[in-house]
Amino acid sequence: MLKIAIQKSGRLYEDSVKLLRECGIELNNGNKQLKTTAFNFPLEVYFLRDDDIPQYVYDGVADIGIVGENVLLEKGKDIERVYRLGFGKCRLSIAVPKSGQYDGLSDLQGRKIATSYAVLLRDFLTKNNISAEIHEISGSVEIAPGIGLADAICDIVSSGSTLFTNGLKEVEIVLESEAILAANKKLSEENKSILKKLLLRINAVKTARNNKYIMLNAPNHQLQNIFKLLPGMKSPTVVNLAEEGWSSVQSVVNKNEFWDVIEKLKKFEAEGIIVVPIEKMVM
Repeated sequence: MLKIAIQKSGRLYEDSVKLLRECGIELNNGNKQLKTTAFNFPLEVYFLRDDDIPQYVYDGVADIGIVGENVLLEKGKDIERVYRLGFGKCRLSIAVPKSGQYDGLSDLQGRKIATSYAVLLRDFLTKNNISAEIHEISGSVEIAPGIGLADAICDIVSSGSTLFTNGLKEVEIVLESEAILAANKKLSEENKSILKKLLLRINAVKTARNNKYIMLNAPNHQLQNIFKLLPGMKSPTVVNLAEEGWSSVQSVVNKNEFWDVIEKLKKFEAEGIIVVPIEKMVM
């Protein structure tokens, strides 16, 4: 049985549970249980505070965990980063009062900075040869400049709305972060095998999210041009249509390139273009 730790509440909880369910793993977390077992996969799930997950994985209480990269680096535990999950994206940034002038890192020299990420902030300041006083606090970091506790803050930023509400502006990015699947370095062979199966499912879900399935009709004399746009996993699927000189083409396109590809397909006389989401995609 593989034991996984995920956040019990907060910004990573919903995406972590959603990912497991998209992997076909059925969970029952009714009444906010702190531990549950999957019905159809050898997985036991612990719901923990985000800050505690690296320690649990390091100690072997949990075999793997889904945790923000910012937390993982701040805690500094010797555990393996297995997979970048692509959700929970944010940044650890330094912010100062909007009313003040900021001309660069040198303006932080000798200042007081409030943060919950003292290790990462200290490393950043040292790297940039800045000497500042770090006030380590937990929670409500944004209020520190307003009550005179600090001149600036270093905290997690997603949309920036919280900074704006508290009269702050983002001036320096310390770290770009996202959710990471991390693992204890001493997994048993049995759990390594289960983790491999889980990673196959996760990769299939993530790959599907990044791609769309596309179907279209095109004249045969344009097929080679279309193939260059739609390479697919190996090559497009082509089926002759009843109308002579025309074919149906089916392939996969990256969602980030989708609209550019559509515009080019139209130039190559493609028509009847249908695009559908992919549920799973096993490479």
